[in-house]
Amino acid sequence: MLSEHEFTKQCDATFEALRNRLLELGDANDFEVEGGSGKLEIEFEDEDETRFVISPNAPVRQIWISALTTSFKLGWSDSAQAFVQEKTGETLNQVMSRILTEKLGTPVEV
Repeated sequence: MLSEHEFTKQCDATFEALRNRLLELGDANDFEVEGGSGKLEIEFEDEDETRFVISPNAPVRQIWISALTTSFKLGWSDSAQAFVQEKTGETLNQVMSRILTEKLGTPVEV
């Protein structure tokens, strides 16, 4: 398991890269991105005011995503050099691509 310092370092870098990519995608796909290294929120312009929340959970050294009535929990993988969902083996970007594609009904590559 990563130390708290290592987790924070990896998490901050991951969140910055993810935020930048989501900002690009949001312009083309009609969603807003708010937040920074502490938490990211994706807000959709739909009648339900759907929101995806991506946040670090430092005590367990995971990134959690709350989206599509599901909670996705991703831990650091040294071999992948990325946060990975243990159940599926998907990286954070792959999970985000899948759930954004599902929500928007059009292919999205994070």
